[in-house]
Amino acid sequence: MTIEAARVIVCSPGRNFVTLKIETSDGLTGVGDATLNGRELAVAAYLNEHVIPLLIGRDPARIEDTWQYLYKGAYWRRGPVTMTAIAAVDTALWDIKGKVAGLPVYQLLGGRSRSGVSVYGHASGSSTEALLSSIASFVERGYRAVRVQAPVPNISDIYGVTDKPLYEPASAALPTEAVWSTPDYLAHIPSVFAKVREEFGPTLRLLHDVHHRLTPIEAARLGKSLEPYALTWLEDPVPAELQDGYRLIRQHTTTPLAVGEVFNSIWDCERLIREQLIDYIRATVVHAGGITHLRRIFDLAALHHVRTGSHGATDLSPVCMSAALHLDLAIPNFGLQEYMPHAAATDEVFPHGYTYADGYLHPAEEPGLGIDIDESLAAKYPYRPASLPVNRLEDGTLHDW
Repeated sequence: MTIEAARVIVCSPGRNFVTLKIETSDGLTGVGDATLNGRELAVAAYLNEHVIPLLIGRDPARIEDTWQYLYKGAYWRRGPVTMTAIAAVDTALWDIKGKVAGLPVYQLLGGRSRSGVSVYGHASGSSTEALLSSIASFVERGYRAVRVQAPVPNISDIYGVTDKPLYEPASAALPTEAVWSTPDYLAHIPSVFAKVREEFGPTLRLLHDVHHRLTPIEAARLGKSLEPYALTWLEDPVPAELQDGYRLIRQHTTTPLAVGEVFNSIWDCERLIREQLIDYIRATVVHAGGITHLRRIFDLAALHHVRTGSHGATDLSPVCMSAALHLDLAIPNFGLQEYMPHAAATDEVFPHGYTYADGYLHPAEEPGLGIDIDESLAAKYPYRPASLPVNRLEDGTLHDW
């Protein structure tokens, strides 16, 4: 059996997605997510121009060899575009291997380590009352963990805060801009969590995403002020390029730290994991080189008491979510899986077998990943330019979002 054809499918059923579909000489197919939010066409071009010609005639069973070939053969290694393209190939090949074996992919990864994948939802609202109502709706649906994002007085817009049931930040062809105030944010957020704990008690798992906006000492102050509310994690408190920042935060707070959704390889997080500067690694199948490479990251994390908490927003297609669930189910150091349900149109374009029930996601039991793409339906949703927003400080300085 050889790889006979591969094609890239770009569509926008609610938001933009890039999907790679590989076909074998025996008539089997496999799909992989290649979506890079705001830079989708860069990955599509990389696949079409540089990767697909290399795949034709190769043995689809040689997953590790193909991964190394695409990684080492490029010379210019890593980076989000390259690693997302490699991830698409890798994920599609695992899908094919499962179909050849007649088994769901998690069985090829060692079988179940748990009965289901515990997930957290996104609670937010334009007021504290709306936020509390949003949290209550997740609790009613069986969620045991909720990310809490709240509006802040005097700040025009907070990334991740909305009253809409479906949230898509990449909403305009050119980036929208908002104003940010760190002092107002730091003064307000602890009071929000005090109200949440008063309303929902001590056992609901609470998370908060800072979106890289603070300096290390500011993040340390926030973590310390949130200690009475026992967060499961504080996510992306500072930009991760300077990883010594996490050492400073660690010296001042016991609030657990999570980072990694923008990481592309094990080399982005090796030091953070090895020195136990974080508690949860949030790298994803699609942005960190596929199932093969993400498993390496998770295995390293397991050796250093770091759990997983993979990114799972709606800019990852159902193909990535399906792949993530198979890996989540198998690894020993699983922590939480982010889960934002997709729009109905997205679910129709990507028919899948994974299901949600009572706080847990369950992967499909059919051979492979249990996911496909309806290409005729996808063609009805053409690509539309969309960019992520940016923030500026009150003096006009460009800031992390």
